[in-house]
Amino acid sequence: MSKMKVAVIYGGRSGEHEVSLVSARYVVEALNKEKYEVIPIKINKDGSWDGPIQIYPDPTRNSGLDVVFPVLHGPYGEDGTIQGLLDMAGLPYVGAGVAASAAALDKALMRSLFKEAGLPLLPWEVVYRYEWERDTQAVVERLEASLTYPLFVKPANLGSSVGISKVKERSELAQAMEIALEYDRKAVVEQGAVGVREIECGVLGYNDLQASVPGEVVPAHEFYDYEAKYHSEDSRLIIPAPIGPELTERIQELAMRAFRAVDCSGMGRVDFFLTQQNEILVNEINTTPGFTPISMYPKLWESSGLPYSELLDRLIELALKRHKERQNLRISPF
Repeated sequence: MSKMKVAVIYGGRSGEHEVSLVSARYVVEALNKEKYEVIPIKINKDGSWDGPIQIYPDPTRNSGLDVVFPVLHGPYGEDGTIQGLLDMAGLPYVGAGVAASAAALDKALMRSLFKEAGLPLLPWEVVYRYEWERDTQAVVERLEASLTYPLFVKPANLGSSVGISKVKERSELAQAMEIALEYDRKAVVEQGAVGVREIECGVLGYNDLQASVPGEVVPAHEFYDYEAKYHSEDSRLIIPAPIGPELTERIQELAMRAFRAVDCSGMGRVDFFLTQQNEILVNEINTTPGFTPISMYPKLWESSGLPYSELLDRLIELALKRHKERQNLRISPF
């Protein structure tokens, strides 16, 4: 029986390039070589492709591939761009489609969809670069009228906590905005929650969803920033989170609702804040979570009884299922 050809695309042009390299290495190693012929394809920071093949928008030029596993984080990989190319190429791929990928990466759009779905959120504002440059004082006054310090300032379209700053007072706001707006044309400014616990939950599925056991992140720094995620040995992941069965069930329910709110498919990691009063607040959904040895998503599923290699098998199965359903849709009234 011939092996399924799986192209693993990694690297990319975003600020999360290095994280993608580590994730992809472990995905390639863990894919069952008895079942799959793995074809690594690296996208360099300049956008050039390295690998034995390149994927083209013309479906007739990609007939040798069975499925694509994008292990790309951030813009040009997690925002619907590579997904659009793969749709044009007629190739099945792991993870969310174009619209879900774009909406979930854009923290402003994501929060609007979450609000529409009735999910519990912290207050937030969106600031565009042109607004900040045109009238900084007016923006500061608007933010202070609707939010209270501390604030978190984030690039709207980025992950891995890149470009995020915690702002405790007005004097720190300008620098935080400048950093965030170096990465994106708009920033999300979110009300900071004091004394909260950070809880994460994995979701897996397409039409029928499963939620993993929740896990708790205990960051080495004031919040789970890039350094705390990938370089500090003092950050801790506690799986399962010590929160009791009622909160566990509620978080799993909210995770699946968040997944559906952006019309996600395949995989997603939903991040929460748990207040001292046991109020659950949805923070965000990540449609291409990390797959490094210290990444929460595979660890959550391993603790839920689904080992890393079998998780990859399941994601490929879901990709093929979604693609088959899409292939059966009518594209013309004639």
